[in-house]
Amino acid sequence: MDRLAQEAKMRTGARISLEGIVQGVGFRPFVHRLATSMDLSGWVLNSSSGVIIEVEGARERLERFYEELITSSLPAAKIIRNSIEFHPPLGLEKFQIRESLQKEGEFTPVSPDLAPCLNCYQELFAPYNRRYRYPFINCTDCGPRFTIIEDVPYDRARTTMKVFRMCPECDREYKDITNRRYHAEPNACSDCGPRVWLSKDRKEIPLSDPIREATKLLKEGYIVAVKGLGGFHLACNAEDDEAVKRLRDRKRREKEKPFAIMSCSLEKIRRYCEVNREEETLLFDPKRPIVLLEKREGSSIADAVAPNSKYLGVMLAYTPLHYLLLDDDEILALVMTSGNPSEEPLTKKNPEAEERLGVIADYFLMHNRDIYNRCDDSVTQMVGSREVIIRRSRGYAPAPIRLGFEMKQVLGVGAELKNAFCLTRGNLIFLSQHIGDLKNLETLEFFKEAIDRYLKLFRIEPEIIAHDLHPDYLSTRFAEEYCASLPPSCLLFPVQHHHAHIASALAENGVDEEVIGCALDGIGYGTDGHIWGGEFMVCDFSKFERVAHLKYVPMPGGDMVTKEPFRMTISYLYSVYKDEIPMQFWERWGEEKISSLLIMIREGINSPLTSSAGRLFDTVSSIMGIRDTIDYEAQAAIELEMIASRDEEGGYDFEVFKEEDNLVIDPSPVVIGVIQDLEKRIDISTISAKFHNTVVNFILYISQRIREERGIKKVVLSGGVFQNRYLLKKTEVRLLQEGFIPILHFRIPPNDGGISLGQAIIASRSIER
Repeated sequence: MDRLAQEAKMRTGARISLEGIVQGVGFRPFVHRLATSMDLSGWVLNSSSGVIIEVEGARERLERFYEELITSSLPAAKIIRNSIEFHPPLGLEKFQIRESLQKEGEFTPVSPDLAPCLNCYQELFAPYNRRYRYPFINCTDCGPRFTIIEDVPYDRARTTMKVFRMCPECDREYKDITNRRYHAEPNACSDCGPRVWLSKDRKEIPLSDPIREATKLLKEGYIVAVKGLGGFHLACNAEDDEAVKRLRDRKRREKEKPFAIMSCSLEKIRRYCEVNREEETLLFDPKRPIVLLEKREGSSIADAVAPNSKYLGVMLAYTPLHYLLLDDDEILALVMTSGNPSEEPLTKKNPEAEERLGVIADYFLMHNRDIYNRCDDSVTQMVGSREVIIRRSRGYAPAPIRLGFEMKQVLGVGAELKNAFCLTRGNLIFLSQHIGDLKNLETLEFFKEAIDRYLKLFRIEPEIIAHDLHPDYLSTRFAEEYCASLPPSCLLFPVQHHHAHIASALAENGVDEEVIGCALDGIGYGTDGHIWGGEFMVCDFSKFERVAHLKYVPMPGGDMVTKEPFRMTISYLYSVYKDEIPMQFWERWGEEKISSLLIMIREGINSPLTSSAGRLFDTVSSIMGIRDTIDYEAQAAIELEMIASRDEEGGYDFEVFKEEDNLVIDPSPVVIGVIQDLEKRIDISTISAKFHNTVVNFILYISQRIREERGIKKVVLSGGVFQNRYLLKKTEVRLLQEGFIPILHFRIPPNDGGISLGQAIIASRSIER
């Protein structure tokens, strides 16, 4: 019997199912090429649940084919679940790609948007190429995904590209299995696809190259609203101090809150920032986040971009349009800030942009490819060799996070600040793009719209609605109203804020056991009705026990202390000195201001108690004269970190006492020590470092006390305070030196942008048990 006859006799069939990010990433063409190269027959199709493959051939070849599929190195693909079932052959003769199959109730994860690949980038600037300078060039390895998808399976008819009928040449590429644009759903060219135009006063300006004209206007100091991938940016020349100030003034943006900037090459970024190898990798990642980089001394970037900061938020161009806009030797970088009035959601529609941004932008660079899902830029930083995400949005969302266990279908609505909600199904977590601060109607409407779209995309019908304990958060009120609108079987489940912080870190690290949780942040509603924020707990996914915290002090004026840190300073000074507050503070702030606050503190007038670590950072910043009032959230703490000496190893004393069942950390000696060092004229960089070291010391001390009593070695660090590079790095090192196992965030933010994940898991696990 010859070889072919023998193989025919050994022929078998297999049904392969793949779930994960396997649509819109070139997976079907990859399957076709692989099957053809191995002389296998069958078919592949997109379904509502992922990719289904029916394949026939010799058993050995099928096994090798399956192995190569699941170890695929496609840049944007991510297989979450895979299976193969062998069966008798069906007599299939060739390998083909079939039409997509939509099934009720099934879903597949959706790919985030991807920056231009190298091939598309080269074609964009190749004069001989038919897509030369075409601002919507893409292929199966790159381009828009989440922002244009209306439903799954991922086909052109279910995206905002459905209104653009492909020309014969694009259609040929789309149907050519050997072409990298095979089934690239946003495929288009200048003959058949979206177009760009420049407008002023709601009138299009007739131009042969509107992008070049926009670049020229930016060089001349104008502000241009640029429609991008997930919404509009407001752009100006980052080297033009007056243009940056004008943008800040028109947008009503806080005077010192940093702007993000964009460049088209690493060479240009190196002219104004230090970039190490890990940061370079992050800049070039297809997700293209804003990366916090250290400023170079004497760079030409306008001081008004990021006043009083030693960092700049920098991103590489992430769409072809951006690359074309920046294609000018005289443009080093552009400010690219979210296209919205301050505190409102990102603008995504052309008429909406002209209405909302007309008083800010001088010109509009717009296009007619609709944005379905608005999505703000992500922000991240490197702490040592570890990425710490500050805002998880474009490029990251809505890629799922996989857990090691199954969950109920839960909606976690998040907190008030830096809101992002979370949905769960099976063992997958879908954390939304950045929503923003839920403090106005516009953001609340965006929040509701995004939830509806996630529920539809991922075919989820929540059984549980999890929310923060704080009764006045808009997210809490939404949860109550939304749960009431669902069937009676749907449960409403409140979750303590800091427990959710710890649970989110446990989940992304795959740790399912009791740990020491250290949650340090600015605000979180406690089970005793006070404002927590300097918390140590022993907890797992279903329960927590508060075992230590910072000493309670009053917050005179309530939330006003977050904007006026000197209020907390007076509260701490009264806690330490009572009526003997040092004279320099009376001279600094005046008798009237201090006396009125002391009355509030003594009589408990609008002065809720807090154990917040964030407020302690604010206090030290204010005592040192860095920030008595702030212009943007956490500014006092951020500027305190920036001046900290990296060489100082000393610290201040602190006290720990027992109160009922809790250890209480009293930072009074810290306040005294800082004031004494200032009187001795010790350098403020040294004082800042000593304060940071003290926080590290009391984290270590409390962790050791808990380990002695409970035998727990794993310590979770979560909460917004751990965005502080100095503190995070030093705490991790010290914990490792003392034999602990630190558990840190690396896929979701440590701030409130990741809290909904913890809410969802705690609710699911608690109800199951």
